[in-house]
Amino acid sequence: MKVAIVHYWLVTMRGGEKVLEELCKMFPQADIFTNVYNPDKISDTIKSHKIYTTKINSWPLAKKLYQKYMPFMPKALMELNLTGYDLVISSESGPAKGVCPAPNAFHLCYCHTPMRYLWDMYHEYFDKANPLVRFFMKKMIPSLRQWDVMSSNLVDHFVANSSFVQARIKRYYNRNSDVVFPPCEIEKYLDNPREPKDYYLFFGQLVGYKRADLAIEACVKSGRKIVVIGDGKSKQAKQYARSGLVTFTGRVSDQKVAEYLSGAKALLFPGIEDFGIIPVEANAAGCPVLAYKKGGACDSILENKTGLFFEEQTVDSLIACIDAFEKRQDDFTDRAVYTSHVQQFSKENFVNKITKIVQDKKRI
Repeated sequence: MKVAIVHYWLVTMRGGEKVLEELCKMFPQADIFTNVYNPDKISDTIKSHKIYTTKINSWPLAKKLYQKYMPFMPKALMELNLTGYDLVISSESGPAKGVCPAPNAFHLCYCHTPMRYLWDMYHEYFDKANPLVRFFMKKMIPSLRQWDVMSSNLVDHFVANSSFVQARIKRYYNRNSDVVFPPCEIEKYLDNPREPKDYYLFFGQLVGYKRADLAIEACVKSGRKIVVIGDGKSKQAKQYARSGLVTFTGRVSDQKVAEYLSGAKALLFPGIEDFGIIPVEANAAGCPVLAYKKGGACDSILENKTGLFFEEQTVDSLIACIDAFEKRQDDFTDRAVYTSHVQQFSKENFVNKITKIVQDKKRI
């Protein structure tokens, strides 16, 4: 069976690329197609495959400005020649699913998310953009939305990475999908010793939608200590630091992450993620998660067993959740419950489910 894997762009190693790595292991004979490719930023597992790019890869500063070229990607994808491939797997978060498979090929789309800047987060991106970008967004977004919906008809079967994304696929494409959680590296945390200390933890990039500000303000307002792990800058960093309650670590090693998870009372997860690997890793380490009840967290956290939810994305709602957690911390100490829960997010589970879908649909 000849296999093609289409990934939106290869310029960094994040969650989508971790899924791609696992697909590469499943299909070692697969060829990879992408819009932009920066080999310096990509793992050896991915680089071991033949990688083909669209014409956009040769455009000026494509490795840095790839998102600016997004309006040109639909046409570039349709120019890819996938004749002869029996199985096409598109890894969709940016434009990827809009390729044209051969008539008898099976096209499976693993959807990390329908493009947020086209749909539910359009207004957030628009409000933060400069006037020139806004001008082009007004001109181009309507046609890109039309293409995004029409290209969904080129997919034989959708797989979503969470129930949250499954609902968005149904809303925007009117297509059904299976949920297969992305492969998480739970093994490196399962034997992590659990030694809670007097701090909470936030782990993630310091960008707006992650809502680090909410986690920090909740701890400062309620007089609790918090450690903040992640790249980026907080506008109020100096003010928070003066409180003596907030520690910014910047980016740290995997070993340090494990140590912080070991010592944290709980991980605070106040943003909305399509899936969110960090809560799974925290649970694998036996660390409870206090999360906003929306998005992928609803799949990754077992309420009242491996964490708690708060209903409103506000400081007071999060503080109330922390208060409730501290009154019943002993209910969240059974390590066996965490270990059992996170098995559904293992690499083995991902491989088994994707294999079954391909076998059932393709009958190979």
